Amino acid sequence: MQITCFHCGLDAPNDHEFVVRVFDEPRVMCCPGCQAVAQSIVDNQLTDYYQFRTEKAIQAPSAEEQAALLAKLSIYDAPELQTDFVLDMGELKEVQLTIEGITCAACGWLIERHLVKQDGIVQNAVNVSAARASIKWDPKKISLSAILSGLSTLGYEVQPFSPEQHELTYQKEHKRFIKQLGLAGIMTMQVMMLSMGFYFDWLGNIDAVMREYFQWISLVLTTPVVFYSGSTFYLGAFKAISQRRLNMDVPVTIAILGTYFAGIKATTLHTGEVFFESICMFIFFLLTSRFLEHRARYKATEIASNTMKYVPVSASVLHPDTAEVSIVTAKSLQPGQIVLVKPGEIIPIDGIIRHGCTHIDESMLTGEFAPVTKSTGQPVYGGTLNQHQSIEVTVTSELKYALVNQILRLQTNAMAQKPAIALMADRLSQYFVSAVLVIATATYITWDTLGNPDAFWITVSILIATCPCALGLATPSALTSAMARLQQSGILLKQANVLEALTDINHVVFDKTGTLTQGKFSIKHTTSISNMTESELLTLVSSLEQYSEHPIARAFSEYDVYPVIDPKQHLNLGVEGCINSQTYRCGQAKFMRHQNQISEHPQIHDATIYVEDDTSLLGAIWLDDALKADTLDTIEQLRFLKQSILSGDSQANVEAVSNMLNIPSGFAQCSPEDKLDAVRSYQAQGDRILMLGDGINDSPVLAQANVSVSVGNASDLAKNASDILFLQPSIASLPLLLALAQRCKIVIKQNFMWALGYNLLILPFGIAGFLTPWMAALGMSLSSIIVVYNSSRLLKFESTRPLS
Repeated sequence: MQITCFHCGLDAPNDHEFVVRVFDEPRVMCCPGCQAVAQSIVDNQLTDYYQFRTEKAIQAPSAEEQAALLAKLSIYDAPELQTDFVLDMGELKEVQLTIEGITCAACGWLIERHLVKQDGIVQNAVNVSAARASIKWDPKKISLSAILSGLSTLGYEVQPFSPEQHELTYQKEHKRFIKQLGLAGIMTMQVMMLSMGFYFDWLGNIDAVMREYFQWISLVLTTPVVFYSGSTFYLGAFKAISQRRLNMDVPVTIAILGTYFAGIKATTLHTGEVFFESICMFIFFLLTSRFLEHRARYKATEIASNTMKYVPVSASVLHPDTAEVSIVTAKSLQPGQIVLVKPGEIIPIDGIIRHGCTHIDESMLTGEFAPVTKSTGQPVYGGTLNQHQSIEVTVTSELKYALVNQILRLQTNAMAQKPAIALMADRLSQYFVSAVLVIATATYITWDTLGNPDAFWITVSILIATCPCALGLATPSALTSAMARLQQSGILLKQANVLEALTDINHVVFDKTGTLTQGKFSIKHTTSISNMTESELLTLVSSLEQYSEHPIARAFSEYDVYPVIDPKQHLNLGVEGCINSQTYRCGQAKFMRHQNQISEHPQIHDATIYVEDDTSLLGAIWLDDALKADTLDTIEQLRFLKQSILSGDSQANVEAVSNMLNIPSGFAQCSPEDKLDAVRSYQAQGDRILMLGDGINDSPVLAQANVSVSVGNASDLAKNASDILFLQPSIASLPLLLALAQRCKIVIKQNFMWALGYNLLILPFGIAGFLTPWMAALGMSLSSIIVVYNSSRLLKFESTRPLS
């Protein structure tokens, strides 16, 4: 008897030359490559991989191939090569990899456990269905080539992820679905037409010879449907059983193959019933529901991938010294270069307008089709359309850091995660399948004991009718549809489970500056209480504020500045620095050291910014910041929730905004620690907090909140700390977000109620023998299609008012 390799399943030499002890038993390997991989798995205490895998691994490379591969991987450490696919995250780096050789979920488990054991790898996630891995590592502790070579020693071929290749993979899977579904549909129609002859036979119009002829033709037409179109279900069942689990493919496989072979027996022996039309109909309807699920599952990814199509391949680089324009690839653009964008052209990359004023269509990012007016100093994004006049854009980031690429990465990571309700549905499906198999077995034994000749067909009908496909579709179809709808409106979720958490929110906390207000401050009034003129005071403050990231600093961007030595920013307090050998400070009143002088001048008690040097208070400045146009309407739609404002601004300004918006709870002059303490206090009282912010000072409280949102003009640190990103610089999307989260929860409940209700309702009819296989196939398929259709309605959800 030929011995096969324990690792890859290929034929192994009979001399047992390559052996590894796995689970304390000698296991034969086919070659030194598989032996080395298996030994590495054993040495790293990852042998559970062999227990949980559902398919054999691919054959490991030979020593020569391994050496050649390691030499090839070393080039990935070259900085100039890493610029194409490695993201610089400060002290860490991040890369997405395509991993060839993943055959089942156990492969993902093995890869993740292997990476966890590597010193320097901070975070990793493997998406088995997409054959991709996202890895974040410390380059000081481990190199990229070491990570890749470590995976290659496990027998996997690794290369940086390419969105184009990912799209090709999806299209390949899509075409396979179409072929299987098309074949099943065509053959179903033919077999159903032939089956009409059997129905006419009830009237005695067809003799035995013609009946047998029709049966043989039906068998020939059904065979490719069973073994090609239905192969997806058998493979899923085999994987589940190999992993000692039950999934919905198990009863499907039993029903299809049982009916098919029973039909062969009836055709060859000229006895009994055949239900070839039921097999074809069952497979066709089941493939239809899974195809719809496939479309829904990839909808969010498709939207993000389609965003990439808007980014042009080329860009017009302007050389200021010579005024010449040269055409280069958008991928090669570097920060600091100047790009000329003419009317009607797509902006090739993220940047800041250097010269010009125009209208830009940003609908592909934000979902808003009204053009946005942009002028000098304002940001523009790759993929948006310049509609009006030529502009010169200074590049601020490489293409891999562009907003469209960020969208793609966020959506990919979110779709790779399963929320708690999805995990619960998976477990429920397993229990339900077990119950169905037990009931079907008991039904067959009972009817067979009673001498019913249709006992087998009754059992098949039960297996078909109660297939829990609709139950498995209930959660993922709704979540993917909801996430796709949100992205169409410029709302990105970092994690899929955020939708579930949003339904429990009862308290919304807002930052003020840049979130509720425009964040575009203007100088309202200036007062000097020293020998310094108001103009000199403004220049002094402008010099210090250029080192601040707070939106207040933008009000001083048009003024001249002095050279500043050793500038220091104190979050949510102010800025200090040395000018002409003198230390100056500007900021909130509590940041000032001359508190007694502030109290001596009542006319400046409500100022926005105070200015001082080491010896005395110099003056004060009042700033004005208008509300965003849609803030009041948005707040009105959220009256059923508790509302609060946490701001670092002055008490007078916070009270003014609170009064305008009729928000009863407003806290002023809050440091990041104060905001964090306030949210913790709310949570200690049982409140579930949704926090909205935009500044660098909001990142701690955003991380603390139950759910956090950063608006489109937020700092990078705030975006990193948030669960949800608004691509628009307003909170107008908040009612839609909350309403859709609630609607998604309702849809999931409706899907569960329908799926369980249908199965519980149809089961007694199946047990009683009232269902034929074709009736069961039709009912099961309609159940799944109803669930998918119900979820797909979320794609057209238009309500902007949450359910109270």
